[in-house]
Amino acid sequence: MMYILHLSSAKTWRGGEQQIAYLIEELQLLEIQQSVFCVENGAFAAWCQQESVECKTYRKRASFDPKIAKQISKLVREQQITHLHAHDSHAHTYAFLASVLFRLKVPIIVSRRVDFPVSNSLLSRWKYNHSSIKKIICISHHIQRILQPAINDHRKLTVVHSGIRAERFPDAHQNILRKSYQIPQEKKIIANIAALADHKDYPTFVRTAAILLDQRKDIHFFIIGGDAGVESNIHRMIAEKQLEDYITLTGYQKEVASIFPELDLLLFTSKEEGLGTTVLDAFACGVAVVATAAGGIPEMITHRATGSLAPIGRADQLAEEVIFLLEQEEERKRIIKNAKNKLSEFSSKKMADAVLEVYRELYSKH
Repeated sequence: MMYILHLSSAKTWRGGEQQIAYLIEELQLLEIQQSVFCVENGAFAAWCQQESVECKTYRKRASFDPKIAKQISKLVREQQITHLHAHDSHAHTYAFLASVLFRLKVPIIVSRRVDFPVSNSLLSRWKYNHSSIKKIICISHHIQRILQPAINDHRKLTVVHSGIRAERFPDAHQNILRKSYQIPQEKKIIANIAALADHKDYPTFVRTAAILLDQRKDIHFFIIGGDAGVESNIHRMIAEKQLEDYITLTGYQKEVASIFPELDLLLFTSKEEGLGTTVLDAFACGVAVVATAAGGIPEMITHRATGSLAPIGRADQLAEEVIFLLEQEEERKRIIKNAKNKLSEFSSKKMADAVLEVYRELYSKH
């Protein structure tokens, strides 16, 4: 019988953690035995406790920690684990160390969610090409192409798009943003929902907002996400452009699923993006999307068919696409309908079924 141990090193909850949660939930429905090894007092440990998912925790001290590798080795032997699934880079390192230092024989599966090349360091090259790493699941074809130069055996690489559960999102608007921030009904709400990290390129979001506000004042912009290092810079830029009355930073919002249907448009301005499941969330809620053509985003959005695309960093073109979607109502309705139909390719069930095929393939060979 297969027994999967999911490894996570994240302390906070972002898109990657939501994907692990979707995977675990779908595998539970298929009665696949699994447990989680994650950071002590982290967001994922809290989720496991809330959802009654079997979970062990560790104290994260560093990205390279043989003590954590030893704990993994012990869990594998005690619980007769058949597969190690590392869901981020540090988890990958811990699994790799467990294999090298403690001679684990179980296959390791690595999920790769970020769209930058593998480092040229000896450790990075070693840990990606080590014989214990049997499969690397790329969440987009874009990531697969980026990884290929660093991977000696391309058969290790496979693409499984991230997926969402559309029924997670309520149909009705709850007016959370309008009530909390006193936004009049006549104003459109345009938001980006993403961590305040450099690769999300919020300066382009702010520049796009400034261009749009020069043309019309019936828009309020929201930046919804926890700080990942750039919040002070965003505040400074908003102040410099005197846009404090038009752009609101909400910080991290736990109930983002309830907020999404309230948006008139998602403005997604990333300069790097493995896939960008926030776009799928918008599709599920009937929210039109204007996004940069970064990373795996074009694998979800076909320009003016399921959303609108603009080049990375081009605030002028992003603003042009926003105006198009706000002013062309029939076109917006057509695009939203197409986007909802596109979701069938990106369900959490389809994602989990594909991952399970990877597990089964390795189990038959082990």
